[in-house]
Amino acid sequence: MINSIGLPAAAVAAFGRRLSGQLIGPGDDAYEAARHVWNGLIDRRPALIVRCADNGDVAAAVGFARQHDLPLAVRGGGHNVAGHGTCDGGLLIDLGVLKRVEVDTATRRVRAGGGCTWAEVDAATQAQGLVTPGGVFSGTGVAGLTLGGGFGWLRNKYGLSCDNLMRAQVVTADGRTVTASANENANLLWGLRGGGGNFGIVTEFELQLHPLGPEVMFAVTFYPGEQDEAVLRVFRDYCASAPDEVGGVSFQGVFPPDSPAYPPELHGRRFIALAGVYAGAVEMGKVVLEPLRNAAEPLADFSGRMPYVEVQHFFDADYPIGWHYYWKSLNLTRLDDAVIHTISEHASRQPSPHSTTDLWHIGGAIKRVSAADSAYGGRQANFLLSAEASWQEPNQDTANIAWARDLIGAMRSHSNGGAYLNFGGFQEEGEALMQASFGTQYARLQSLKRDWDPDNVFRLNQNILPATGL
Repeated sequence: MINSIGLPAAAVAAFGRRLSGQLIGPGDDAYEAARHVWNGLIDRRPALIVRCADNGDVAAAVGFARQHDLPLAVRGGGHNVAGHGTCDGGLLIDLGVLKRVEVDTATRRVRAGGGCTWAEVDAATQAQGLVTPGGVFSGTGVAGLTLGGGFGWLRNKYGLSCDNLMRAQVVTADGRTVTASANENANLLWGLRGGGGNFGIVTEFELQLHPLGPEVMFAVTFYPGEQDEAVLRVFRDYCASAPDEVGGVSFQGVFPPDSPAYPPELHGRRFIALAGVYAGAVEMGKVVLEPLRNAAEPLADFSGRMPYVEVQHFFDADYPIGWHYYWKSLNLTRLDDAVIHTISEHASRQPSPHSTTDLWHIGGAIKRVSAADSAYGGRQANFLLSAEASWQEPNQDTANIAWARDLIGAMRSHSNGGAYLNFGGFQEEGEALMQASFGTQYARLQSLKRDWDPDNVFRLNQNILPATGL
């Protein structure tokens, strides 16, 4: 193994012998594949990569990084848009081997390893007619989505992913393995529910399950982009009275010119789409979701009853591995006609035909969770605005990043400044973004950080600075 960090070769070799998993360094055959993450915009070279086989490996890796003062990155599914799942010149803890999924139908709980994706969890839970709220892209990691909040189709009925976290197994900054639950380290569980990877490395998640499926009613209808403001007004008014069973999303973009999924006559044409899943009986869902399918004369309609696991794969082709991604978001306090006009104006200027401007309705179960039960901020917003810049050509990085930043910047006056930190860009705003996003929760999170990670070992994340003083 090539030692690129100036450490004694004997120390690195001894570390490798302690592991049950695999230690990978530059020059090893597995290194190039192991260092890459989903977002091709992120190109970093860790000095060492540990593919952890168990909690002992995780603890040993944390200890080695601390002993030698190495930056420490943690990778679950590897789909963090900001690239927190890797680093330059440090140690990368890769949890990708920890993929065990166990469903307990008696307690309606699922235990999932820290390296699981939602595709793996959904497959296991739907085999039992059960579900826990995940995202809308099957390749997303359970760890990052849950710890950062977790927006998906079922959010208004069953809450965010983090709201369904009942228990976690955590390796701490001092190398201990602890349990966080309502009965043990309850304050730590509170922080893990939306506070990100600041307090330790979660190697196992235990999530609440709910009966649903195997089929659900899924609406996804595309309308002419020229009618985007009128369609968004329909969406806004619909969300105001929609039942909790509906998790609605609007997205504006361009039909990709090379996509076989859409008729050739639509390629390159602007659209606005309304989508939603009904978390209940399919026949009732057909009725309740009908307004999303009749907002205007549609260009294309892919709605219908569909297995839930297929819904979770529906948009997978839109997020290929290795493309460049920069996603930035903002919590909106209002969505009046002037706000809609500004959103649509910016959406029409996107440089890439693969980007979208998304609005997620926030309601129902999300708003019923109190600050005492979860660290997640942003529950009082009514919509989440997300600028999803996605493109292929590296020479287009500057233009696409600027578009996303400009859109979010133009909307700040309609927000409290908080964001969904899983879509936080590169968190360029630093601590100011953390304070705005967590609001009144931030002081408690800083105290929790001081208790569990006073030296900020876990800082390559949506970082919360430890509180100072007593």
